[in-house]
Amino acid sequence: MRLLFKGAGILAWKDEDFHYIPEGFLGVDGDTIDYIGADRPEAPYDREKDMRGKLLIPGLVNCHCHAAMTLLRGVGSDLPLDRWLFEAVFPVEDRMKTDDFIAGNELAVLEMLASGVTSFSDMYMEPQTLIELNEQVGMKVNLTRVVQAFDPAEPPEKNYRIPESLALFDQFHGCQNGRVRVDFGVHAEYTINDAVTRYYADQIRPYREKGARVQLHLSETRKEHEECIARHGLTPAAWFEKMGIFDLPAAAAHCVWCTPADLDILKAHGVCPIHNPTSNLKLGSGFAPVPEMLERGLCVALGTDGAASNNNLNLFEEMHIAAIGINGYLMDPELMPPATLLRMATVNGAALQGRDDTGRLAVGMKADIAAIDMDRPHLYPAFEPMPMLVYAAQASDVYMTMVDGKILYENGEYLTIDREKAMFDAKRAVKRLYGG
Repeated sequence: MRLLFKGAGILAWKDEDFHYIPEGFLGVDGDTIDYIGADRPEAPYDREKDMRGKLLIPGLVNCHCHAAMTLLRGVGSDLPLDRWLFEAVFPVEDRMKTDDFIAGNELAVLEMLASGVTSFSDMYMEPQTLIELNEQVGMKVNLTRVVQAFDPAEPPEKNYRIPESLALFDQFHGCQNGRVRVDFGVHAEYTINDAVTRYYADQIRPYREKGARVQLHLSETRKEHEECIARHGLTPAAWFEKMGIFDLPAAAAHCVWCTPADLDILKAHGVCPIHNPTSNLKLGSGFAPVPEMLERGLCVALGTDGAASNNNLNLFEEMHIAAIGINGYLMDPELMPPATLLRMATVNGAALQGRDDTGRLAVGMKADIAAIDMDRPHLYPAFEPMPMLVYAAQASDVYMTMVDGKILYENGEYLTIDREKAMFDAKRAVKRLYGG
C-alpha cells in the first residue's frame, strides 16, 4: 500500500538537522518513507490524504515510562521519592495482579497514542502483558524485566528475576517485526546488592553482540546519591561502572545529582541520560545538569516517568518544562532552544532505544509519524514550527499517529485498540485495588 500525504507542513531531516517544508508531500510505501519534498512526486500512489493545516513531525519517543502505573496516577502526591516509593507506591503494587497490569498498559497506550508517541521504553512488572497487548496495538516498545535484590545478603543463584530477565530477551527480543526490543534492567543501586549486580552483569555481557541494552535509574535524588557514597565510597555512576553494568549500552533515567566526574563516566561508556523534568520537579528531586550533558556530547533523551509521579505521559509537556525550567533556573534563554528539545524527543530517543531507522522524517526511514493540527487558536500565527511545538502545542493537538506506515490513531479515533474496553478494564482494576 502506497500512501501520499499532501499539502502538509513537514519537519523533515536534512544534513543532520531539522528542515521545514511548508505545504509539502510525504510518500509512504508499506512501512517506509519513500518521498519527501516541496513538489508532487512523479510516482503514483494508491491513496492520497489531504493534510492541509497539519504539521508532520517524527513520532515522539518516550524513553522512560512505567506504563501500568497509570493505575497509580497521583498516588502519594507531595511526598519525596523515598517516602513516595516505599509508603505509597509499593503497597499498591503488592496488590496488583495480571489483569491490573493489562488494564494499566491499555490506559497508557491510549494516552500515548493520542499524544503522538510512536515508541516508548518501559520498566515494570509482568512485561509479557505489554508484549501481548502490543501485538494488537502496533507501537514500538523497549521493555525490561527489571532485576532487584532487596536483601543485602541475597546470593545471585537465589534471585529468580535474573533467569526471568534472560528468558524474556531470548523469547521476545526483536519480535513483532522488530517493534519490540527487550532490554536488560536494574531498578537502581539502592534496590540491589553488589553480588547480584556483578553476577547479572556477567550474565548479560555476552548479549551485547545481539543488540542488548540496559535500563536503570541513576542519581535521581540527593539522598540516593549520598547514601550510595556512604555505602560504597562511590557515586551511583561509578558504582554501576565498577559492577560492569555499563559494559552494555545503557539508558540512565534522571541523573539529577550526577557530578562532572559522573558525566565523564557516562560519556566514556556511551550511556544515554534520560531527562524527566516533570517527575523530578514534582518529587522535589531537583534539576538535572542537562546543559553540561549536552556540552559533553551525551545523547540526552526525554521521558515522562510513570503517571504516579508526573501525572501524565505527555511528551509535549516534557519538552516545554525541560526548556523553560532550565532556562529560567540558570537565567539563560539560549540554553535549551526548541530544536534541541525536539531532537531529544525524537532523534536521540530513537538512538537510545537502538533504533537507527526511526526518529527522523527522511527517505528510507520507517514511517513513524505524528500529525499536529495547526488550525488551533493557540497555534496561530505560527511563524516558526519548532518554537510552537515546544512552547505552545498540546498533546490534544495531535491529529494522527502512525507507526510503520499504519495509522493507529486519527482525529480522536483509536484504530487498533478498543477505547471503551480499555476504560472499562481500567475502572474495574482501580475498584479492585482501592475499593469503593
